[in-house]
Amino acid sequence: MYPGPRAVNQSLQRFKAEFFKALAHPTRIRILELLRHGEKSVGELQQAMASEGSTVSQQLAILRMKSLVDTRKAGNSIYYRLRDPQVNDLLDVARRIFESHVIELRAMTEEPGPEEGSRDGSMSADIPVPRSPSP
Repeated sequence: MYPGPRAVNQSLQRFKAEFFKALAHPTRIRILELLRHGEKSVGELQQAMASEGSTVSQQLAILRMKSLVDTRKAGNSIYYRLRDPQVNDLLDVARRIFESHVIELRAMTEEPGPEEGSRDGSMSADIPVPRSPSP
């Protein structure tokens, strides 16, 4: 017997919450970005990030525990790779969302002040702007 749609939906929501928790650290995001083009050793990741070894190792352990990365041991080295390349798609979407927010913020800072009127035409140039009385 299969679980009902509600149980499946709740399981999916829990999965998503845990998945996004795993992404909720800048160092983990950077590690995933570095693994975009293929596997890297712990040493290569530490060097690329110019971070302490313990910081990178701790974050790699979380990514491994959450099944976002896989490992391979070769001699004394451990290599990490993305478990699912679709993570790259997710990071690309996050970048596009970020870029659109930056564009919106820039547009907001370039909008004219109340004295000049707004872009939507809600204040026209022929409406006088109240001024404080002269001393």
